Amino acid sequence: MSIVSAPDTRVPAAAADFLPLQGTDYVEFYVGNAKQAAHFYKAAFGFQSLAYSGPETGDKEKVRYVVRQNKLTFIFTTALRPRHPVAEHAHIHGDGVKVLALRVDDAAGAWRETTARGGRSCMEPITLADKDGEVVISGIHTYGETLHLFVERRNYTGCFMPGFREWKTAYNPPSTGLLYVDHCVGNVGWNQMNPWVGFYEKVMGFRNILSFDDKDISTEYSALMSKVMSNGNGFVKFPINEPAEGQKRSQVEEYLEFYKGEGVQHVALATADIVETVTQLQDRGVEFLQIPSSYYEDLLERVGAIDEDLAPLKALGILVDRDDEGYLLQIFTKPVEDRPTIFFEIIQRKGAKSFGKGNFKALFEAIEREQSARGNL
Repeated sequence: MSIVSAPDTRVPAAAADFLPLQGTDYVEFYVGNAKQAAHFYKAAFGFQSLAYSGPETGDKEKVRYVVRQNKLTFIFTTALRPRHPVAEHAHIHGDGVKVLALRVDDAAGAWRETTARGGRSCMEPITLADKDGEVVISGIHTYGETLHLFVERRNYTGCFMPGFREWKTAYNPPSTGLLYVDHCVGNVGWNQMNPWVGFYEKVMGFRNILSFDDKDISTEYSALMSKVMSNGNGFVKFPINEPAEGQKRSQVEEYLEFYKGEGVQHVALATADIVETVTQLQDRGVEFLQIPSSYYEDLLERVGAIDEDLAPLKALGILVDRDDEGYLLQIFTKPVEDRPTIFFEIIQRKGAKSFGKGNFKALFEAIEREQSARGNL
């Protein structure tokens, strides 16, 4: 692998969208044990081995395992030495998302556009090259210690990117039907939602497509507020949550305490058959929030006719909501770490472009039951 500076050429950005995004390239997690984390996501979620980087490929400081399922790519990164920044990050925050990488046609141009609008650079454009071509990467900071990297890989034909080798394993369980990242939700501190909404509007050209206040997202005990930010073509969506005043501590407050700062709360993973996907995930040991059976008593009266049979939805705990363009089905895992921080949403959209507002009360009451069991409500 060689590292050279990116060419000083700039394709003029379209006036309507100065940061055209093709979607999520990968999600990178900083973890305490990357080998074990990769195995867990293969066994439990149905990912396949893809690529590896470590001492054998020339990186003496850290190891990185890459797994893939359809258009979903996760990287698990662990430091080999205790004072390495990756080790410090995992020590403070626990296992969690460090990088939300976005695919672009022009990584150098994306960096110039975003930093010119006030984005704080974390990586000036670099070109990684090997016999299979080149990948250009740049990046900026977002909330907490989370990074957005811009990845340009149109001139690369290798398995992942330079610096990695193909990772082949005898154990590759079948896919569970997970397809791509639907959206990623960030938790920020008190009164920080609007400043970060402004960041995405100004620096990245996103727009606020939905807003929820503490009347929309509240229970008897706690509340939060949320705004959904979307890029121009709708391929990338980042809801942003902040706490709101309530009688007891909200899920966002619990996250901020245990994560020790702002960060990614959950990643929503799309499927074309949520009943089959969730059935397989449960069979593999993934734990989901429990929804009271009373939720389903008047479900069809609330959301109208749906294609799915109600019985398996009730048995699995899958939620349903409708908007003007269709309906969606969704379910949420319990936290996948011992710290009550990151979890996953499984979502199937049947035309709906919303985020399940009608399910907020049932969902957050389920989360509160878990908080209460942990003694954190």
